Amino acid sequence: MQRAAALARKGCCPRTAGAWGRRWSSAAAEAPAVLRARRGRILTPESMNPQVRAVEYAVRGPIVLKAVEIELELQRGIKKPFTEVIRANIGDAQAMGQQPITFLRQVMALCTYPNLLDSPSFPEDAKKRARRILQACGGNSLGSYSASQGVNCIREDVAAYITRRDGGMPADPDNIYLTTGASDGISTILKILVSGGGKSRTGVMIPIPQYPLYSAVISELDAIQVNYYLDEENCWALNVHELRRAVREAKNHCDPKVLCIINPGNPTGQVQSRKCIEDVIHFAWEEKLFLLADEVYQDNVYSPDCRFHSFKKVLYEMGPEYSNNVELASFHSTSKGYMGECGYRGGYMEVINLHPEIKGQLVKLLSVRLCPPVSGQAAMDIVVNPPVAGEESFEQFHKEKESVLGNLATKAKLTENLFNEVPGIHCNPLQGAMYAFPRIFIPTKAVEAAQAHKMAPDMFYCMKLLEETGICVVPGSGFGQREGTYHFRMTILPPVEKLKTVLQKVKDFHIKFLDKYA
Repeated sequence: MQRAAALARKGCCPRTAGAWGRRWSSAAAEAPAVLRARRGRILTPESMNPQVRAVEYAVRGPIVLKAVEIELELQRGIKKPFTEVIRANIGDAQAMGQQPITFLRQVMALCTYPNLLDSPSFPEDAKKRARRILQACGGNSLGSYSASQGVNCIREDVAAYITRRDGGMPADPDNIYLTTGASDGISTILKILVSGGGKSRTGVMIPIPQYPLYSAVISELDAIQVNYYLDEENCWALNVHELRRAVREAKNHCDPKVLCIINPGNPTGQVQSRKCIEDVIHFAWEEKLFLLADEVYQDNVYSPDCRFHSFKKVLYEMGPEYSNNVELASFHSTSKGYMGECGYRGGYMEVINLHPEIKGQLVKLLSVRLCPPVSGQAAMDIVVNPPVAGEESFEQFHKEKESVLGNLATKAKLTENLFNEVPGIHCNPLQGAMYAFPRIFIPTKAVEAAQAHKMAPDMFYCMKLLEETGICVVPGSGFGQREGTYHFRMTILPPVEKLKTVLQKVKDFHIKFLDKYA
């Protein structure tokens, strides 16, 4: 009664169970449906951002959605010619069975749960690193925000790592930006580079084949994609004459301003020679291009004839005319190498010769997302500051690191050899990274069947491979390829025995595919 009186004083009436109440409830229930029908939706496929619609990311595209569908069918007991889906589409090492590096996980455990610092189960060199990281965090906790550019002591460790890697070439912590994986750094720096309209719109030069992050970000930013083709007949080499052709043609419709390099290559696995890098830097200097060097596979070099050379080191060794003028952003990550810590999303970029005012703009842009995950920053610190000779954990760390890289080298050679035994498949040497990108012959009848299904021929091939064997790979059309050629990308990460099984299944499938569509 008191509640009813109070409502009455406010000009309100309590709901009743009478006829009026029932009519009111019915009208209220019907109103949303009427309003929805009258009002319509604000966000529709027609009204959405067209740049987002244009984004494609083949590594997690239609082929992966189909793989998920098949996995669910297997779980429901639907019979297939296989018992599991093997996800060879993505470079996720630990998902493929690679064991984490013990030292990295020890330091991460200590940082995440500092009470363990008193435990005798953890080595002192791990505790020392964990204490240093925690002391640099707000409240001595990974759960606090960091500065937008990243935790200061971690940036110092990254700079020290770059200096060691490059034989003493100096690196300034102020030029280091910690990122959410390398992808975050690449998209951020492209965001600040893209400008203009019409023929003055920024053109971004990317290798073909490329990692689809690049084409996706270019689409999202409404920039102009400028393709330059790697030389498949010459082990996917980068040819400066091809760069000249691409930039010359691009100037007719845009302003080429950025040159992206992936070394070692993804998906192609080539490792660039020092001479090639010098030629690229000279070309960038000559054409006034901002260089982006994606070097996340710098630890993944398998060919005894190849060696990783960082763009930063070569740039400095070319002398002040280049080192004081060529703008360069280079990227690294916790996700690849021997670590395979994809889920931590740790990374960094080093940006040199940046205009002082643009540095401020870059920090402002980074501050919008507050900071990269502090746990990922900590993981990056352990990558650049591992145990050294004489420390308690060095022997085990070194053994685990060499075991991972040695295994990858074995699997790279195994994959190359077995693919090249299959009629209609050719695979260039896997000099580095963690993928094979074999060229496949697709008969005319198969091309026609693909067209009937409104698919690219290599997408049709990869779908059939998935449906008949359970092996998920990514069609070459998702990375770009020369007209009339077909490829797929497959990771070499599965354990050796499983990889042999995968390769044999691909071989058997390919032979049947050729017979069917001959």
